[in-house]
Amino acid sequence: MDIGRLRTLREFADRGSVTAAAKALHCTPSAVSQQLRALQSDVGLALTEPAGRGLRLTDAGRALVARADDVLAALERAESELDTYRSAPRGRVRVAIFQSAGLMLLPGLLHRTAEFDGLDVIVRDVDMTPPEVPGLVADYDIVVAHRDEHAPSLGSDRLETRHLLREPLDVALPAGHRLAKRRRIELAELADERWISVNAGFPVDDILQSLIIRTGVRPQVVQRINDFRITERLVAAGHGIALLPRYTMDTRRGSGLVCRPLAGIKAARHVEAVYRLGASSRPAVAKVLDALADEVGALTGERDSSGGPGRS
Repeated sequence: MDIGRLRTLREFADRGSVTAAAKALHCTPSAVSQQLRALQSDVGLALTEPAGRGLRLTDAGRALVARADDVLAALERAESELDTYRSAPRGRVRVAIFQSAGLMLLPGLLHRTAEFDGLDVIVRDVDMTPPEVPGLVADYDIVVAHRDEHAPSLGSDRLETRHLLREPLDVALPAGHRLAKRRRIELAELADERWISVNAGFPVDDILQSLIIRTGVRPQVVQRINDFRITERLVAAGHGIALLPRYTMDTRRGSGLVCRPLAGIKAARHVEAVYRLGASSRPAVAKVLDALADEVGALTGERDSSGGPGRS
């Protein structure tokens, strides 16, 4: 089988349409269709079938995609073996990271990777929900994503993950709030408060919804803001309270914010690095993953990259 045709099949599987695959491969949709037809002729089986106005994979097509991942991963491993003959990791590593993780990790990550000549780390901030992560992996070598701790890992039979940290979510209150001097706060005490959350489908809102199910307390959400820095300013100004991640919240003197954990409830998000199967065998990608783990360790006081929970 032709390697180029296998790559075309994988791009079609990753992106869901001939047009999107053509855009990623910098060719025309007709060229993608020709490659898919040629591959079907090679294997003697139908790999796609009509679905509305487009195409979808058949069972045979999905099976071949899984094997194509193995073949292409083996090629990447062969290329990485050549890389080991170099004195240091080289090449470009593309990273997508959600915004609050960028605030938390990106400055230190870039300092760490700048120590290696020839390693070029290109980062983009992406406002992502967990279902969008597999599509992002088609465009980036590493995707730093987050999920509710009660949700399953973002890994799959085609994606690997490296756990970076468990980040608790605390209640953010204005400094003059009636509960600001408490060490811990019962969720029931916040039943009448106005809440500022994020858009539906993002992990912090998922956690707030799970708290509703577990406690029966339904918060009054008055604003939905995805930028935590804006949320912090709104909370400090007295426009509501919020669940915010502990390590990225600005509680320095003069910020107008205090953060308090919820009593009797574990609320946290997990931050994971997600990448294609076999990608971590590339020295450059492995070095960036190590740098992410080291930066988390500097932030939390411990290094946790093995898949277990971080500091609570």
